[in-house]
Amino acid sequence: MLRIRPALLAAAAVALAVLSPAAQAQSVPAEQRQAIEQVVREYLLQHPEVIVEAIEELQKRERAEEERKGKQGLAQNKDKLFNDPASPIAGNPKGDVTLVEFFDYQCGYCKSVQADVQKLIKDDGKLKFVFKEFPILGPASVTASKAALAARAQGKYEAYHNALMGHRGQLDEATILKLASSVGLDTDRLKKDMESAEVQQALGANLALAEQLGIRGTPGFVVGDRIVPGAIKLDDMKKLLAEARKG
Repeated sequence: MLRIRPALLAAAAVALAVLSPAAQAQSVPAEQRQAIEQVVREYLLQHPEVIVEAIEELQKRERAEEERKGKQGLAQNKDKLFNDPASPIAGNPKGDVTLVEFFDYQCGYCKSVQADVQKLIKDDGKLKFVFKEFPILGPASVTASKAALAARAQGKYEAYHNALMGHRGQLDEATILKLASSVGLDTDRLKKDMESAEVQQALGANLALAEQLGIRGTPGFVVGDRIVPGAIKLDDMKKLLAEARKG
């Protein structure tokens, strides 16, 4: 299905490219339009590779446009990315470089990079790490993110974040609260704080920020002037930080 639809779109794009603006406005007689459409159809049947080329060109343009929008969004939102007091941080608050991660507690890829992220924070004394709760995988993800942000009021955000990331299996409210209790959180207070305006506003701000940056999946990393989608290895994280430090 995912292959057929782009092919149809590409074929349509080729056909539209052949038609003049006047033809697109339906000012050309029906017989002439049908003749043009027939020519296009026969050409595509004889040269199906054109469809592949059209799809590749379309994807190339879409990637370029997404990158352009992402860089524009980054330039306009640097303070929200790197210095938002509503976003928890780890590492050195006054570090010489900042790494931001957008994540979801039900994202397997986020969990797969967690050990590398923790090692990076531990080993790089000049790194400021910013957590961006980005719950996009269902109601349980939203509940977990609300609980994690609420844990800040009890000074246990990072410990709870690590517990949630370390959990294997499905998340539900009972599991989320059980993990909270395991790191010493007062769950009654936590449930109350989860519904605070501050928590709601923080999540809303993160969702809006991700949209402006073109981040639609998790994990998503931002360092310097680069947006890096998807899971990345420790060595790649170190390279990104080194490049950011060079400016």
